[in-house]
Amino acid sequence: MNEKELLEQGYREYSGEKIDVFFKREICEHAAECVKGNGEVFDVERRPWIMADAADADEVAAIIDRCPSKALKYIKK
Repeated sequence: MNEKELLEQGYREYSGEKIDVFFKREICEHAAECVKGNGEVFDVERRPWIMADAADADEVAAIIDRCPSKALKYIKK
C-alpha cells in the first residue's frame, strides 16, 4: 500500500527520515504493543505521539508489525 492509499483510508502520517509511520485511531485496539515496544518512538503523553526517527527504521518496522489491529503501518524510504 502506498502513502496516497493510506491517507485516503484515514491514516495519519508521521514522517521520518528513513521511515514514515501511519496511524488510524478508529481501528486501534489499544493492545499497546507499540508503546511497550519503544516508548521513545511511541509516547501517548507527547504530541506528536509518534516520533519515527527516535529509533532505527528496522526496529520501528518490527514494532509496527506486532500491531494486532493494523492501526499502525509504515513505508520505509
